[in-house]
Amino acid sequence: MLIERTKKEVIIRLLPTVDIDELQELANYFRYKEITSKYKTEQSVVDKLSSEINKEWYKLNRTNN
Repeated sequence: MLIERTKKEVIIRLLPTVDIDELQELANYFRYKEITSKYKTEQSVVDKLSSEINKEWYKLNRTNN
């Protein structure tokens, strides 16, 4: 593995044997970190929103099964 930083980007070079699905999950995580890097929110707000989303998801999926 080789990591290189240029003025515009960071380049990560990997062997072609790396599982592409796992690599996509990692890329998605990096994208999430990139998007949210400028947001500052208290953990309690995140926890409350997460709880609300989970409750709604459960309601929708419980009735559809």
